[in-house]
Amino acid sequence: MWENLFRYVNIAPANIHVPDGMTKDIPGFCARYEGAIRAAGNIDLQVLGIGRDGHIGFNEPTSSLASRTRIKTLTAQTRRDNAKFFDSEANVPHHVITMGIGTIMESRQIMLLAFGEQKAHAVAHAVEGPVTAMCPASVLQLHPVVKIFLDEAAASRLTKVDYYRWVYDNKPDWQKF
Repeated sequence: MWENLFRYVNIAPANIHVPDGMTKDIPGFCARYEGAIRAAGNIDLQVLGIGRDGHIGFNEPTSSLASRTRIKTLTAQTRRDNAKFFDSEANVPHHVITMGIGTIMESRQIMLLAFGEQKAHAVAHAVEGPVTAMCPASVLQLHPVVKIFLDEAAASRLTKVDYYRWVYDNKPDWQKF
């Protein structure tokens, strides 16, 4: 996260709280992490990516839509997709600590970023498909303030893209961002 995001934005390090995947007490850490979120008054802005299978965070398909911070087992595809951040696929962990979907959904605002054709199927299912644990990102349809930022390739499987552009172009200025 530091390498790919935080070093490029104006945010105090004290305001960044990435789960500690190296903790020896996973249940205790997860409980403390959830407690820290509550103690801070919850999350103002949750920034998410989406996996090619529709996962958000590392909440893989079939994750509970009410889940809290916990350990998750990564799918083989997610491990392959994340190999670029490691020396080799063999070094990608099989398990991670992730913020749960229920925790994510308590954020005041959510921003989802998706770029590239490999994300198009997941984006289409998340935006236009039913809300289902098989596409965890689809739960974002139920959140009151979600902004989705896509490039043309990631939007290429949306069936209502012309309508989405028309709606955006005709919003009052105060609603655009």
